[in-house]
Amino acid sequence: MNSTLRPLPDKDRETPVYLKIASTLVALIATVYILYVLRETIIPLAFSILLAILLHPVCAWLEVRRIPRVGAILLSILTLFSVIVVLVYVVSMQIGSFAEELPRITEKAEAILDQTLTMGERYLNISRTQQVSEAKKYLINALSEGRAVLLNTLVTTTGAISTFVLIPLYIFFFLLYRDFFRMFLHKAVRKVPNEDLNALLKKIYEVIRSYLSGLFLVILIVGVLNSVGLLILGIPHAIFFGFLAGFLILIPYIGILIGSVLPALLSVVTMDSPWYAVGVIGIMSFVQFLEGNFITPNIVGSKVSVNPLAAIVALFLGGQLWGLSGLILALPVTAILKVVLDTIPSLEPYGFLLGEPVHEVAEEKAGILRGEMAKEVKKKPNRRYRNKPRKKPDGNIPTPPPAGN
Repeated sequence: MNSTLRPLPDKDRETPVYLKIASTLVALIATVYILYVLRETIIPLAFSILLAILLHPVCAWLEVRRIPRVGAILLSILTLFSVIVVLVYVVSMQIGSFAEELPRITEKAEAILDQTLTMGERYLNISRTQQVSEAKKYLINALSEGRAVLLNTLVTTTGAISTFVLIPLYIFFFLLYRDFFRMFLHKAVRKVPNEDLNALLKKIYEVIRSYLSGLFLVILIVGVLNSVGLLILGIPHAIFFGFLAGFLILIPYIGILIGSVLPALLSVVTMDSPWYAVGVIGIMSFVQFLEGNFITPNIVGSKVSVNPLAAIVALFLGGQLWGLSGLILALPVTAILKVVLDTIPSLEPYGFLLGEPVHEVAEEKAGILRGEMAKEVKKKPNRRYRNKPRKKPDGNIPTPPPAGN
C-alpha cells in the first residue's frame, strides 16, 4: 500500500471564510486601538506628511535653481511659517479691535435681557425673581460642566502643542529623505513592480497636492464671499468673521455654519433688528451651498472624488477618533485610502463604494467600452485589408509554370 501523502487541492488548503473575516476584524480593531492610543504622536506625523507634500513643489523649484536641498527645505519651511505668523497677527489684531467694543456689546446685551424678562413676565406670567433664579441655576450648571470641558481641552491642547512643535522637524526629514523613503517602499513591497508602485505614489501625491492647493483657494473665495455679504448687511468686523468662517471649511459640510453663529449673535446684540441675524445665517448658508456644489468640485476637481455619504461617515469616525484633528484629516485620508483600494484588484469594489457615483459609473462604462473595442479589434485584425484587390503579377516578373508540367 502506497503511504505517500498527496498534496491537498488548493480549494482544500484555502483558509475558511470565517477565519478570514475574524482575522480582518481583529486587524481592524487593533489598528483603530493603536491609532487612538498613539494619537499624540500620529496626528503631528499626519499633518507633517500633508504639509511636506504641499511644500514639495516649492522645495523642488528651489533645488532646480541650484540651491542645496537642505537650504531649499529650510527656505520652504520658513516661508510656510511666515505665512502662518502673519495670519495669526492679523487675527490677533482683529480680536483686539473686537474687544474694544465689549462695553457697548455688554450694554446692549443687558437691554435685550431686560426686554426678555419683561416679555416672560407679561406673556408667561413668570415673575422676574423666578426667571432670574432659574437662569442662575442653569448658568451655574453650564459653568460647572463647561469648566470640566475647558480643563480637558486645556490638557489636550497643551499636549498637542508640545507635540506640534515637532512638526517643522518632521517636515524637514520627510523632504530630506524622500528618495530614501521611496527606496524603502521598493524594498518592502517586492511583490509589486517598482513602476506600478511609483505610479501609485505619484497618484497619492497628486491627490493630496490638488486637495491642499485647491483647499487654500476655496478658503480665499469663500472668505471673500462671506465678507462681501456681511459688509452689505453692515455687520461689524465683517472681513474678520467672513474669513473666519472661510477657514472653518477645514471642517467640511458644517464649518461655515459654525462660523455663522458668532456674527449672528453679534448682529443680535449690536443691530436694531433680529432680522440681521437671519440675514447672516442666510448669506452664509448660501455660500455654504455654493462651496459644496460648485466651488469645491470645480477647483479641487475629480481627483478627490469621495461621495458625500462616505465623507460624512469619515468625518464622524475621524471626529470620534481624533477630535478636531480627525475632522480636518478625514477627507485627505479617505482620498488616499480610495486611491490604494482602487489599485489593489481584490479591494477595488470598496474603492468603487467610496467614489462619486456619477464619476465611478462613467469610468466603469468607459472601461467596458474600451474592452468591447479591444475585442472587436482582436476578432478582426486584418479587416481593412480584406476587400483590397489582389495585385496581378507584373509583366517583368516571370509567372511560375503550373504544377504537374
